[in-house]
Amino acid sequence: MFVNPVRHITFDALDPYKTAEFWSAVTGFPIHPDDQEGDEEILLDPAQPGVPGLLFIRVPDAKSVKNRVHLDIQPPTGTRDETVERLIGLGAKLVDDRRREDGSGWAVLADPEGNELCIERSAAERGQG
Repeated sequence: MFVNPVRHITFDALDPYKTAEFWSAVTGFPIHPDDQEGDEEILLDPAQPGVPGLLFIRVPDAKSVKNRVHLDIQPPTGTRDETVERLIGLGAKLVDDRRREDGSGWAVLADPEGNELCIERSAAERGQG
């Protein structure tokens, strides 16, 4: 039996709570009930065995270079383009648009603190849903 050894994916953040709120909207993972605005660490708890949580830890310095690791997001509902627009409305910025005329490709966004994420086509758009 395989056991996922990854407990958390951790993000450095100037404002862990605000950054966690954004990522909660991206993933649907709720902020852990013990965590509150002003805490040094905020956990998004997927409450699903084997699925790592997203942990946001306060650091004193802003992001200064491109991420070496990022999350690829496949929307569970709706479309890639709807998700891009929704996240821009929540404070994300479009960094690189790799969407193609044939509907393939992805969009690279940055969260409000500058962490990159890619938005791919949904399973339905890929013909898998």
